[in-house]
Amino acid sequence: MTDWYSGDVIANGIRIHYYRTGGDKPTLVLNHGATDNGLCWTRLARALESDYDVIMPDARGHGLSDAPDTGYSSKERAADLAGLIEALHLDRPAVGGHSMGAQTTFRLAADYPNLLRCAILEDPAFRPANPPPDAPRPNPMRQWLEELRPLGREAIIARGRERSPLWDESEFGPWADAKLQVSEKFLGRPFFQSEPPWQELLPRITCPVLLVTADPDKGAIVTPEAAEEAVRLNPRVKVAHLPGAGHNIRREQFDAFLKTVRAFLAEN
Repeated sequence: MTDWYSGDVIANGIRIHYYRTGGDKPTLVLNHGATDNGLCWTRLARALESDYDVIMPDARGHGLSDAPDTGYSSKERAADLAGLIEALHLDRPAVGGHSMGAQTTFRLAADYPNLLRCAILEDPAFRPANPPPDAPRPNPMRQWLEELRPLGREAIIARGRERSPLWDESEFGPWADAKLQVSEKFLGRPFFQSEPPWQELLPRITCPVLLVTADPDKGAIVTPEAAEEAVRLNPRVKVAHLPGAGHNIRREQFDAFLKTVRAFLAEN
């Protein structure tokens, strides 16, 4: 990251930390998933930085950003992202995200349609609309990290290699660092939080959307049926199915993901 820089902005009343590749180029903002951080986009940013000014924020409760006591729904995260875009004076950037970050991107496009040019959603939480449980469930990531973090960085990296053999070696350092940084304020929140059904929000989006999907039998969230429903609800949605990957699509099928994203950005 020697030729990149980082900074902080006050957005939606909290401090948001970000990393930026820089340059007078079209801007691309990338939002990480739960328990990751902005630098978990390093490999993709390296591949795109010659053509794009890539900005990678740490979400609230992650990385070096503030961790407020409350406010971890997609609505608050989208407001944080809107504040970042405004604070950095970005002119309708392309915005993408993975998992929780895809949900943040999706909510930004629905709630702040004038702030972005297009959206890239890597396996967002487009699940069937199920009734909420009677009571909030504990966050399962908390128990996993409570077992993982005492091992230390190098042992966490080794666990990552064992668990994810398809990932490039460059992924594991940022992934491990992020696990050590994520706040108890985020981990202590209930796992279930009331969110509007994605089917209600999707028709509100007015920009082009790339929905990147993979294989549910390998752990991907978005099913072929959900992808078809997304296109039916909003014709601006373009689906790119990348077989051979689970939930971490870009990490498991990097070349195909990069090619797909490049083509979409070139068109939009």
